[in-house]
This record gives sequence, structure tokens and C-alpha cells, in this order.
Amino acid sequence: MHLTSWQRLRTRAFLFAVGVKRHMTLGTRAVLIDGNRVFLIRQTYLPGWQFCGGGVEPGESCELAASREMVEETGYRPTGPMRLFGLYHNTSRLTNRDHVALFLCRDFELVTAFHPNHEIAEAGWFDIDALPADTGLATHRRIAEIFGGAPIATNW
Repeated sequence: MHLTSWQRLRTRAFLFAVGVKRHMTLGTRAVLIDGNRVFLIRQTYLPGWQFCGGGVEPGESCELAASREMVEETGYRPTGPMRLFGLYHNTSRLTNRDHVALFLCRDFELVTAFHPNHEIAEAGWFDIDALPADTGLATHRRIAEIFGGAPIATNW
């Protein structure tokens, strides 16, 4: 079924107004997995180690955004589809209107060596039993869900 021009215009206006009113944001995170190791990053503007990721841009799917962020922040590119693991509500002190789609990536290739930059200070592979001391609590919770069988939470 095709929309008329009026229906398209009306739908776009409605979705724009809802977006302005609700101010919802959507982000992604990607967990690069190599056996019992995960790839973590430490950003320059937030404390602690975490999974790579960022915001979903208009016109992007969540998986495409996760893939793009993965390449930008780690130098690794997925070589197959990533699996959606969970959708979380980010209830940080900064916002209560953010949602995070978490993808698992077990098939990837290195396309660019990582170099620290204005956004990412450090990056590297870590055994899930030997994470850096300042790894974020949400990262610890996700690792427990993915590797330890902990129930999947609804909040990030």
C-alpha cells in the first residue's frame, strides 16, 4: 500500500512533533568477543572502560550505527551480521530518555590500527575475568549477562 503525498507529509510532521516533545535518544553499543575476551575502550570525556558505541543517526539502523561506531572507535569491522542482545533504558544521572541497543559481534576483521584520539584515550582486549579496575558498572553487568547467564536487565 502506498501513502499519498498528504499522508507522508502528515506522518512526517507527526513524528517530528513527537520527537520534539519526547526528546528520546537511541544509542548502540557493540561487544566484540574473542573467546573469553572483550574489546573495551576508555573515552576521553567519560570515566571508566566500556564497550564501543554511540548514537544512531537519522536514516541508520541500530546495527549499522553499531558497526559504524565499532570501526570508528576500535578499527575492527564486523564481517557478518551482529546479534541484538538486548535493548536497555539508560537511567544515568544525565538523562532518563536514552535507550541503548546492545549488539554482540564475534566475526570481525581489523581494518585500521587503533590510535588514541580526541574521543578515545585507550582501547584493548581484556579477559572477562581480568577487567581493568575502573571498568564501568554497566559493562560489568552486561558481561555477567552475556557470559555468566545473569538475567538480562531492562536498565543500562
